[in-house]
Amino acid sequence: MHFKLNKIQFIPILTYFALTLTFSSCGESQQENPEEIIAETRKEYAPDKRVALFDVSYEDGILVGETNLPQALEDLKNRLDERGINYLDQVEILPNMEGDKNFGLVTISVANIRSAPKHSAELATQATMGTPVNVLKKEDGWYLIQTPDQYISWVDAAGIEIMTQKEMENWNEASKIVFTSLVGYVFSDESRASMVSDLTAGNVLELLQERGNAYEVKLPDGRIGFVDKSMSEPLHTWLASRETSHENLISTAKNMMGVPYLWGGTSIKGVDCSGFTKTIFFLNGQVIPRDASQQIHEGEEVDREKDWENLQVGDLLFFGKPATDTTPERVIHVGMWIGNNEFIHSRGRVRISSFDPESEHYDEYELNRYLRTKRVLGKESQNILAVEKFIQ
Repeated sequence: MHFKLNKIQFIPILTYFALTLTFSSCGESQQENPEEIIAETRKEYAPDKRVALFDVSYEDGILVGETNLPQALEDLKNRLDERGINYLDQVEILPNMEGDKNFGLVTISVANIRSAPKHSAELATQATMGTPVNVLKKEDGWYLIQTPDQYISWVDAAGIEIMTQKEMENWNEASKIVFTSLVGYVFSDESRASMVSDLTAGNVLELLQERGNAYEVKLPDGRIGFVDKSMSEPLHTWLASRETSHENLISTAKNMMGVPYLWGGTSIKGVDCSGFTKTIFFLNGQVIPRDASQQIHEGEEVDREKDWENLQVGDLLFFGKPATDTTPERVIHVGMWIGNNEFIHSRGRVRISSFDPESEHYDEYELNRYLRTKRVLGKESQNILAVEKFIQ
């Protein structure tokens, strides 16, 4: 059966199809998901949430959240504009501190920096006395901070002294000492009758004056005391003497033998595997990234075939699970080569392991999960200028 439409009947049908196509086309452009554009921007500007904050989402036509990357937010808004997506911007740009106190100094020997603003949260990393940090915001008794190696985490308010840019500049210009022994104390007076604070290697304090065999010092929060000269050194002298020689790296590493393993630790009070290698290099004048999964991207590859003849003292050995057809590589552990088929690392405690089956330190477990070795020693991108960032 066939139907024949006259001209008057046909026009409304054409109009219907035209409107349908129009609405369909508009619907397709509006159906582009803003969250996908946000994810695209986040991947470009903040692929590693440990070192960049881009916590932004799109809710009922409103951009909400927070970021410390204003350029990333501006780029996101441009991308939304180009796609014709309407939005109201209510994203908070950090830092956002009262009185422009966007800076801080660690005031205790070792500050525990956690993944959330509570003491029960995972330990993300540590920072030692005198370390400058960017202060992003405050929540109850905690500050969200960013350390010189860009780590973003939370510290108890008792662990830092917040300050303005001018106050930070005053600190930078002041004479300072660095504590060079593994552990020690600031005493309230030269009699050593009472203690102001404990100290660990790498702590930095303001130098007020020399007093016999001691330095009179001021801590970042204003406390005053005395430190033995034999256990410390003027900062400028210490910086000038830093050298990542094979002997210095081995000496520093072996001085930490037996220090307990601590997830998130980067100090003499406890270290995880990458915190240990980071500390060895830092105390000798070179900055490397915080985590093993970051350290593996530094330097040049020198081995992945277990040819130990290719390795030199200071090379970093990485361990974990290799990539498969369905899973990416997982870097789980790192240690430093010290020669003679041996490497030093933090597993349970700082220890020496060997790949020699005849050695008492033979470590078949690590041998079986070996991935490859990278040489980071003396790379131009990481030098004493980077070390200065951490301490002045």
